[in-house]
Amino acid sequence: MSIRVKPLAAAFASTTLILSLFVGLLPRAAEAAPPAADPLVARGRYVVATAGCNDCHTPGYAESGGTLPEKQWLQGSNVGFLGPWGVSYPSNLRLTLSSMTEGQWLLFARAPRLPPMPWFALRDMSDDDLRAVFRYVRSLGASGERAPTPLAPGLPVKTPVIEFVPRSLTTARN
Repeated sequence: MSIRVKPLAAAFASTTLILSLFVGLLPRAAEAAPPAADPLVARGRYVVATAGCNDCHTPGYAESGGTLPEKQWLQGSNVGFLGPWGVSYPSNLRLTLSSMTEGQWLLFARAPRLPPMPWFALRDMSDDDLRAVFRYVRSLGASGERAPTPLAPGLPVKTPVIEFVPRSLTTARN
């Protein structure tokens, strides 16, 4: 019985080449597969929608009765809030969170902010709810422009503002 070495070696070499190509593609195929749905993203969307984040951080949201498309959400605004603290602007959360880690967000979210931002509501949220907000906002992707920098009292304002100063009825009529 004679063994034909050349054809056997060629077949082995072909099989080895095919296997090595297949094995080489495995990590790439795993990278290309879409990630499993993160349940925290859906929870974050719920928290954002019910906590009123869009009222200030999404231009036109309140005026539209909450009907703006999600792709427009949380891009900040150049309409400022004028009060004794100066002028504050709702930040573009999509840009802000795109450069943070989840841990950085937890600290940032609980830090005091200028009015009318209800930072104390974020301070009192659970870590799980804040993580959900973070993941939801990050899932939207970075988009839009940065909001203007807050202004100290008395500085000239070049953007539209909402005057956020309590007044008595007699003052409001004058």
